[in-house]
Amino acid sequence: MAGFLAGAVVLLHFAVLAFLLAGGFLAWHWRRLIYPHLALAAWAVLSLVVPTVCPLTTWENDLRAAAGMPVLETGFIDHYIDGVWYPESASTVVQLVLGAVVVVSWVGFAASARTARRVGVQ
Repeated sequence: MAGFLAGAVVLLHFAVLAFLLAGGFLAWHWRRLIYPHLALAAWAVLSLVVPTVCPLTTWENDLRAAAGMPVLETGFIDHYIDGVWYPESASTVVQLVLGAVVVVSWVGFAASARTARRVGVQ
C-alpha cells in the first residue's frame, strides 16, 4: 500500500508542477487561483535560492521507505525531470524559460484584470 501511495505522491507532485506552469493562465479565467499560484511560485523561487526539501519529496521518501523501496537521493526534479526530459546542462536555460512563461501568465492576468475592471466583470 505504501508503494501505491508513493506513486500517488509522485503524480501529485507532477500536478503541482503543472499548476506552477499553467496556474497563472488559469487565473485569467478563475481569478482567485492567482493567490495559490503566487504562493507556489514564491516557494519555487525560494527552493532555487535556498536549499530546501519539498514536503512532497519528504512524503514520497517516507512512503518509499515504508514500502521497502529506495528513497530519492536527490530532489524530485533532479530524479524525475532533470537529465530525463532534458540534458542536465540545460537546467538553467529550462528554469529561465519556465520562469518567463510564469511571468507572461502574470502579465496576461494583470491585463485581463484591468480589462475586467473596465467592463465591470468580477
